[in-house]
Amino acid sequence: MERELLAAAQHGDEAAFVDLIRTRSNRLFAIAQRILRDIDRAEDALQDALVIAWRDLRAVRDPDRFDAWLNRVLVNVCIAQATRERRRTANLRVLPVDGPAAPDELVSIADRELLDRGFRRLPPEQRAILVLHHFLGYAPTEIAELLGIPPGTARSRLFHAHRAMRAALDADARAALAEGGRSA
Repeated sequence: MERELLAAAQHGDEAAFVDLIRTRSNRLFAIAQRILRDIDRAEDALQDALVIAWRDLRAVRDPDRFDAWLNRVLVNVCIAQATRERRRTANLRVLPVDGPAAPDELVSIADRELLDRGFRRLPPEQRAILVLHHFLGYAPTEIAELLGIPPGTARSRLFHAHRAMRAALDADARAALAEGGRSA
């Protein structure tokens, strides 16, 4: 059924494209939101990605790779949007804490808050690679294929993203200790 929808959409059937996207929209939005950390920007990025996907749909040669292709389009749009936004303003703003896309009983609320603060400190490229690996479950070789980079580069970027996340968490822990020491 998916192959037929893709083929119809590639031949200009808008309803088939809508059907293809409908089943994927929540997951795509969650990816964009996790990368951009803002609901409005995530909605804009998703809309831009879907316009690009519709325009370039004929480029999909292997129907089994449609999801990977669509994810790549979305991730690239998110990174481009975050980069443009960063150039516009150097001011940092506190974003509201948003919960995970699915319930997570294994992580306490405090741990989620801590991870979210650390995640917000990362640049969009590092957030994207962590989302692809931890949220979507892609292996580094799959990330490399998705982003069109060598596998070694994907592994290196993942390593550096993990290291940056650890540094962000350590910085938050040091700040919390310093705050605790001042109020005592």
